[in-house]
Amino acid sequence: MNINKIIFTALQDVGVPVSFQHYRGQTFPYITFFTYLEKGEQHADDKEKITGYYVQVDIWSKDDYTDLASTVHQKMLAAGFTKRSYYDFYETDVGVYHKAMRFQFNKEVL
Repeated sequence: MNINKIIFTALQDVGVPVSFQHYRGQTFPYITFFTYLEKGEQHADDKEKITGYYVQVDIWSKDDYTDLASTVHQKMLAAGFTKRSYYDFYETDVGVYHKAMRFQFNKEVL
């Protein structure tokens, strides 16, 4: 299973660039994402039965990103992710608003 492909598919039509870990473009707003934890969530008979993927989706914007954050939220939930936590930041060194959105995705191990 490729968690990155699932995220790209979920966010493919949000209307802004979406990149894994690092964005090299100049357009704002944009989205980056990464997996910050992958771990066994359920075990039976000494085997992992469910894997949990913990991902962070970051929105980077020069202005209000409220509508984009709502769209990302809905798309991720529709793709089977569970909301974990959201954080708002302002990156003063570069003058960019930053929203970090954390989600969990559980996948049964076959």
